[in-house]
Amino acid sequence: MAEVLVYVDHVDGAVRKPTLELLTLARRIGEPVAVALGNGAADTAAALAEHGAVKVLTADAPEFTDYLVVPKVDALQAAYDAVSPAAVLLPSSAEAKEIAARLALRIGSGIITDAVDLEAGDEGPVATQSAFAASYTTKSRVSKGTPVITVKPNSAAVEAAPAAGAVEALTVSFSDKATGTKVLSRTPRESTGRPELTEAAIVVSGGRGVNGAENFAVIEALADSLGAAVGASRAAVDAGWYPHSSQVGQTGKSVSPQLYIASGISGAIQHRAGMQTSKTIVAINKDAEAPIFELVDYGVVGDLFAVVPQLTDEVTSRKG
Repeated sequence: MAEVLVYVDHVDGAVRKPTLELLTLARRIGEPVAVALGNGAADTAAALAEHGAVKVLTADAPEFTDYLVVPKVDALQAAYDAVSPAAVLLPSSAEAKEIAARLALRIGSGIITDAVDLEAGDEGPVATQSAFAASYTTKSRVSKGTPVITVKPNSAAVEAAPAAGAVEALTVSFSDKATGTKVLSRTPRESTGRPELTEAAIVVSGGRGVNGAENFAVIEALADSLGAAVGASRAAVDAGWYPHSSQVGQTGKSVSPQLYIASGISGAIQHRAGMQTSKTIVAINKDAEAPIFELVDYGVVGDLFAVVPQLTDEVTSRKG
C-alpha cells in the first residue's frame, strides 16, 4: 500500500488533536508516515504509532524555531523526496496552509485546502470541501502531481489503530531562503484554560445580542460548563466586547465543532461562513425571523439572558 505523509502539529512533543484526525483519514488512502519537526519531535512517536503511523520521520534544528515556515517546508520536501508518497496531508492551520502551498509549488503539484473529508478514488484521493460559505459541498481531486491536502479540524473522529511507529531520523538540507525571516521575540499567549477555538468539539459564541463586554460572562459560564471554547461574532468583536482572536466568521476563524451554540447572533453570511459546517447547531435569539434559524438543528426563540443561564444550570446539575 502506498505511503501517505502526515505533517505533525505538536507542542514540545505533545501531539495536537488535528494530527490524530489526519492519521485516521490517511489510513483510508494508504499507510501513514508522520513527519515531526522541532523540539520534542521524537517524543511524538508513541502517540503517532498508537493512531496508525507506520513510521515517524523526525528532525530537530534551531532553524525550525528561529525562522518562519521555510525550514519546515525544506524538511517536508526532504520527507517527500525520501518517501515518494501518494499524498501529503496537513492540518488547516494558518502556518500549515502556508507550508502546504509552498510545498505544492516546489513539487509541481495541485493543492486542496480546508477539506472536511477524504476518501480513496480510482485516480487518487478525493477531498470533500464546503464552498461559497458552505452553501455547496464539492468533491475534488488533484489532477497533477502528488496531492497536497489540508484538512479542517474536527473533520474526522480520532480512531486508535496501533502500528509500528518506527522512528527514523530525517536528514534536512536547508535552502538559502530558510533564514530569510527571523523570529526576534515571542510572547506566550495568556491561557484561558479553554480549548483552542478551531479545535474545540463544542463552541459557544455570543453576538450583538450579548450587548456588552461585561455580559460575555454569561456566554463563558455556559462554555465552561460544557468544556467548550468561546467564540464571538464580528459585531461583538468590532464593538470591543471580545478579543479578535475569538472571532468566528469569514474574516475570523472557521470552526467545525460537534456542537455550535450561537447566542444573540443574527446569522449574517459573514458569520455563517465560519461555522456552517458544524455538526449540530443550536441558536438562541429573541428575533424569530433571524437568519440564523434557517440553518440550525435546534432553535430557541427567547432572551439569551433568560435562556443561557437556565441551560448552564441544567448542564451543571446533570454533571453533578
